[in-house]
Formats: sequence, structure tokens, C-alpha cells
Amino acid sequence: MGLPKAHRLKHWKDFQKIYQQGTRYSSPHLSLLALSETKPDNSLRAAATRIGISVSQKVSKKAVIRNRIKRQIQAALIELLPDLSPGWKVVVAVRPKALECKYEHFLRELKQLLVEADIINGHKREYVL
Repeated sequence: MGLPKAHRLKHWKDFQKIYQQGTRYSSPHLSLLALSETKPDNSLRAAATRIGISVSQKVSKKAVIRNRIKRQIQAALIELLPDLSPGWKVVVAVRPKALECKYEHFLRELKQLLVEADIINGHKREYVL
């Protein structure tokens, strides 16, 4: 199923801007780049946080493996979606060591990186891992 359309980062220009201007947070298997999307007019309704996932061929030459990793990360992000603050553009870049990871590892590392980047909106839920 994947991420809801409102939360997808699709255009290469958005990815490029985040890679150039975003703040990087790292863990052993993932790298998170975040860029605040706040508008100068301080509009009351902030845009939904949009997320892109980048899995390069350095991780694996096989598309099947890269797509499996992308699906696992999407599933973890869907679980974390209700807690995300609005108004962010985020790119999750996968590192080559991620081949050894399972869904639970991705969920734990994503939550840790999102808390570090102040994107998770408080601590509404307890995650048992």
C-alpha cells in the first residue's frame, strides 16, 4: 500500500533541496535528512510532513532487495505517521549495512532519528520493541 499520497515526497527537486539544505541525522543503518517547510506568512494550517525514501544501488544491486527494504521502511513510517509534526520534508537514506536489518530495527532507528530531529510530536504513544 505505501505511504498516503499527502505524505509522499515525489519530485527530484524536493529531494535535491533537502540534500543541499537539510539537517542530517545518522544511525548505523539509516540517515535522515530533514528540512522544515514553514511558510513566512505563518499560515495556521501547516502542510503534512512529506517523506521520501532513498535506497541506492550501493545497498544492493538487486531491485528486489532494495524494494523489500523500502517496503519495510514505509511500514515503519506508517506506524509513526500519527506522531509526526506537520510542516517537514524528510528523506530517509538507507546505508549499505541495512541489509542485515528487520522491520523492528528500522522502526526503532526511525523513531530515534525522528525524535532527535524534533519531528515526532511529543511522546503520545509508548513503543514496545
